[in-house]
Amino acid sequence: MEGIANRRRLAMMAAQRAGNPPHRAIIRAIDQSSKEESLSKFSRRQVTAGLIAAPLASAFSQISFAQGSWPTPQLTLLAPFPPGGSTDALARLMQPGLQQRIGATVIVENKPGASGAIGAAQVAKAKPDGSILLVTFDSHAVNPALQPLQFDTEKDLEPVMLVGTAPYVVACHPSRPYKNFADVVAAAKANPGKVTYASVGSGTLSHLAMTLLGKRAGVELSHVPYRGGGPAVNDAIAGHVDLICGSVALLSAQLAGNALRPLMQTGTERVATLKGTATAREQGFNDFECLAWWGVFAPKGTPKGIVDRSLAELTATLKEPNTSKMLVESQQMNLRMDGPEVLRTFLAKEIKTWGDVVRDNNIKGG
Repeated sequence: MEGIANRRRLAMMAAQRAGNPPHRAIIRAIDQSSKEESLSKFSRRQVTAGLIAAPLASAFSQISFAQGSWPTPQLTLLAPFPPGGSTDALARLMQPGLQQRIGATVIVENKPGASGAIGAAQVAKAKPDGSILLVTFDSHAVNPALQPLQFDTEKDLEPVMLVGTAPYVVACHPSRPYKNFADVVAAAKANPGKVTYASVGSGTLSHLAMTLLGKRAGVELSHVPYRGGGPAVNDAIAGHVDLICGSVALLSAQLAGNALRPLMQTGTERVATLKGTATAREQGFNDFECLAWWGVFAPKGTPKGIVDRSLAELTATLKEPNTSKMLVESQQMNLRMDGPEVLRTFLAKEIKTWGDVVRDNNIKGG
């Protein structure tokens, strides 16, 4: 036994001088030693060493991952909308803190098109190895009812985090006589089809919310779709349409400057910047809720350890004071930071609710 140990030490010293990996030298020393001992004894040593080494290797691997290593050298946060949108802003806010925490390079990639479906498809088809995450928006739940997809929204992506939510707001030009949504309903009943509202596009959540509100109120509201928030807001503040439905973030500047008057917000609770504006439920639309939301997903089959680690690191990043402050102020976001199962249930409900509105009203995407 002393001879074997001496050979191992000599092999290690020789390997270090030669620049060879030490484990190769050890193997050669053991092989040489095995010629001097019986095969049965050496086989027993191999088995014993293997039984000890296997769990140790697994334990060291888990410790290494938990202490800061990431399974891939780069992590891509894919925003399925153009630069400048809310998903792009969210991804770029998370990028520096996330990179610092996971010890890997984190980049933001924009893959716009088809209301976020093109980027989502790319993530759904990606390797489930921790190299990519989808940072998406509420249209993710509406797309299955509006267009053929190259993936199954609920089955081909692993929920990671429901980042946050924010209500939509129904507002009007100050010249209009409406003080609340009941006034809108009364005007629509007196003049069917004459009350107009702007949305940021056909099939968007603002369009679907107004469609559902009109149905529940028993009135016809005329939809005027725009390609994006900018054109819709411009026409609303110019008085070219009676109403506009948009996220709090989209309309916050115009509401603060009194260029638009808020009539209703669509969350279950009033947001801080609109304490004087009643929710849909407070105005008689029981159980009505329409929320902008942001979520993070991974490719199907991503190991639970990576999903859990992603959730933990995203949570820590979003809890940074500057990051959370910017999200609350810029998006009026209610930061939820809920885990996979909450997001899974939330997504299924959103797909069912808005899918029914699309099908029942024969709505087509823009």
